[in-house]
Amino acid sequence: MNRTASQIDNSGNRIAERFALLAKHKRPGLVTFITANDPTPAAFMEIFEGLPSVGADLIEIGIPFSDPMADGPSIQASSQRSLKHGTDINDVLTAVSEFRRSEIDTPIILMGYYNPIYHYGNQEFAEGAAKAGVDGVIVVDLPPEEAEELNVHLRANGIHMIFLTAPTSSDERLPTILAQASGFVYYVAIAGITGTASADEGAVKTAVARLRRHTKLPVAVGFGIKTPAQARAISAHADAAVVGSAIVDIIGKAVSADGKVEKGLSVKVLEFVKSLATGVHGAWP
Repeated sequence: MNRTASQIDNSGNRIAERFALLAKHKRPGLVTFITANDPTPAAFMEIFEGLPSVGADLIEIGIPFSDPMADGPSIQASSQRSLKHGTDINDVLTAVSEFRRSEIDTPIILMGYYNPIYHYGNQEFAEGAAKAGVDGVIVVDLPPEEAEELNVHLRANGIHMIFLTAPTSSDERLPTILAQASGFVYYVAIAGITGTASADEGAVKTAVARLRRHTKLPVAVGFGIKTPAQARAISAHADAAVVGSAIVDIIGKAVSADGKVEKGLSVKVLEFVKSLATGVHGAWP
């Protein structure tokens, strides 16, 4: 079931506004993921700043971490490439600030693990993210029962905390997950790590329908979406499709063993994202 703008819970920042706009235009959105400073800070910024112009409706930026346990080989490798540049949270926030100098409308979501945020300081992180222009945060390994220690600071700074739900999230478990959720709900379409299997359209349709019985928040579906055709098929049943590993794979293949980056990488990545956007944006009848 496709949503109308009036059915979107518009709670006030760029994320809500973007999903309301998508609903108004009767199309799902494309959420793209790239890791900060991968493969180099300069190449990353070229890709990052080009994403809105090729159809990325929301952008997830990965905070690199040395032990990204929920991520498959592609995103693990992207974290390692980023960490070779010494990338930390300050660098990520600086990149978002630079992006905001020219692009004020596209929502930015930071995605990562709790350890770097905890050591940075929850209040300091929330305040810095808000100042940089971040709209939402996904902390992969922070369960809802323990999330309030961070979420209280995110809420105070107008930042959405976005939670993951999975095929294993029961009807009994969902209210606990969704109680603190805002912005949108991220449905993980496959059990396991990123980039290792393909999402099943029929299962996604059933799962999204079940989620919508529990929440009015938009539902974005990620994990296991690798091609424009898959993105189109999956987004037909959701408010957005999330593509990460397939984009990161293109980046990884353009980096040689000694760290040299192939010329024209940003063009190649952005052309692929444009093909994904074309598929997603035509998914609703």
